[in-house]
Amino acid sequence: MRVLAAMSGGVDSAVAAALAVEAGHDVTGVHMALSRQPGTLRTGSRGCCTIEDAMDARRVCDLLGIPYYVWDFSAEFVEDVVADFLSEYAAGRTPNPCLRCNEKIKFAALLDRAIALGFDAVVTGHHVRLVDGELRRSVDEAKDQSYVLAVLTREQLAHSMFPLGGHTKEWVRAEAARRGFSVAAKPDSYDICFIPDGDTRGYLTEKLGSRPGAVVDAETGEVLAAHDGTYGYTIGQRKGLNLGRPATDGRPRYVLDIEPVSGTVTVGAAERLSVSVISTAEPVFPTAGGQEFPMRTVIQVRAHGGTAAASADLVDGRLRITLDEPLRGIAPGQTVVLYDPANERVRASATIVRAG
Repeated sequence: MRVLAAMSGGVDSAVAAALAVEAGHDVTGVHMALSRQPGTLRTGSRGCCTIEDAMDARRVCDLLGIPYYVWDFSAEFVEDVVADFLSEYAAGRTPNPCLRCNEKIKFAALLDRAIALGFDAVVTGHHVRLVDGELRRSVDEAKDQSYVLAVLTREQLAHSMFPLGGHTKEWVRAEAARRGFSVAAKPDSYDICFIPDGDTRGYLTEKLGSRPGAVVDAETGEVLAAHDGTYGYTIGQRKGLNLGRPATDGRPRYVLDIEPVSGTVTVGAAERLSVSVISTAEPVFPTAGGQEFPMRTVIQVRAHGGTAAASADLVDGRLRITLDEPLRGIAPGQTVVLYDPANERVRASATIVRAG
């Protein structure tokens, strides 16, 4: 097959491209330029898609003897990832920009262009398996990325290849070293690439401006503090609340609710964070066999979070999920992914609109 290898500049995409070449595919490497000012992206071990990464990707392609290109997706990145990130926080929701980047850039803009140019598939270094059309967790549970790819459609998955899903991260690094790749020991990227200093609240304040409001106690309605914007808070947050005085019972307070219109952030005891029912927007079914409702399922609500057993039903085209045991800190805007009861196969994904 004629395939396009998405080269991030990291060790995973390097080995994925190498395996595609080894399998006999006609491979072309492409690095995605996501900013016209690369200095505004994180660099080093906390980076992604920087000039440094582009150079690392080029060196790997040279060693593999495959063509290498840089494609400019900066406009799409600003519109579909950065602008979405800002609007979601402004609306009092909690977005996942890395998930949105996979959905809108790597498997929409990139894949669409690849297909238009005659490529059969896109190869990436994600740790996930695609078995008989089913999206499954990686054999390396610690590195599994099925959560962030569960937003993809069946059509997108039909044109995707994930060579690393059957290997551990340790194997990937060893394979990179064996092949002489300079990225063999390169640290994985973390955090949000378009916030260079890691100060998310400061970034949001700069972009959204001051929007003063009050922090109030859920029990008494008493105003405990003032703030410059609800976007500086997330459901379940405990630190950085800057409350004027401790609770009467001496226990810590957590963010329970965010109301951006009135500018009110409500805080209270931890037990009030417990959620038993989740309602979502219209779901995505990445693979066949995920639409038999009601169903028993295992859900995940964070990329690196735990899982929970639940029952799910499809009501008026949206998911209603009832948890076996309550969870804490679930926020509107997060993505919930449904797996089969064995917690291996992805069945559906959807954006959370209400949790209570």
